[in-house]
Amino acid sequence: MTQTKNIVWHDSVVTKQDRSKQNNHQSPVLWFTGLSGSGKSTITVELEKALFEKGIRSYRLDGDNIRHGLNNNLGFSPEDRKENIRRIGEVAKLLNDAGLITLTAFISPYRQDRDNVRKLLADGEFIEVYVKCSLEKCEARDPKGLYQKARAGEIKGFTGIDAPYEEPEHPELVIDTENKSVDEAVAEIIAYLETRNYI
Repeated sequence: MTQTKNIVWHDSVVTKQDRSKQNNHQSPVLWFTGLSGSGKSTITVELEKALFEKGIRSYRLDGDNIRHGLNNNLGFSPEDRKENIRRIGEVAKLLNDAGLITLTAFISPYRQDRDNVRKLLADGEFIEVYVKCSLEKCEARDPKGLYQKARAGEIKGFTGIDAPYEEPEHPELVIDTENKSVDEAVAEIIAYLETRNYI
């Protein structure tokens, strides 16, 4: 990919601080990571609804949804996974600047890729949420039938089966979806945001 040198960043007159003041809340990126079937999408859908009902502006970026459009040219090789997360990180950074709380639901199996997104944002604006669920439980749920296909050899490079998942080492939040309901998870995340004055 070649990059032109004749590009210049144009600053806006309206700043992120202006938007935050108008919204009356901060705009962190909540990065939900975990195995397929751990509950990332389910939790972010309900969290987005709960935030909306509180008058808080947010936007949800979901792994499958993004692959329908922005990243429809990417597969699941390690290189494509890296590029997938890089692009999402850049989109999340734009939404952060726009003053929205961003909820991302991506397996994002590699620690380095998640750390690279963290580096794009100011301190305290990247909240890594580890949606913790054992492979056995995720496979038992298998809402999309993907584990079954991976076990049958129909899907290659599937995270947790024949591709690695690197658990977060120091996530801001751990949500144990084997022992917590969706409502409990949402309440815990909102409490986290409130006690730290994000909202």
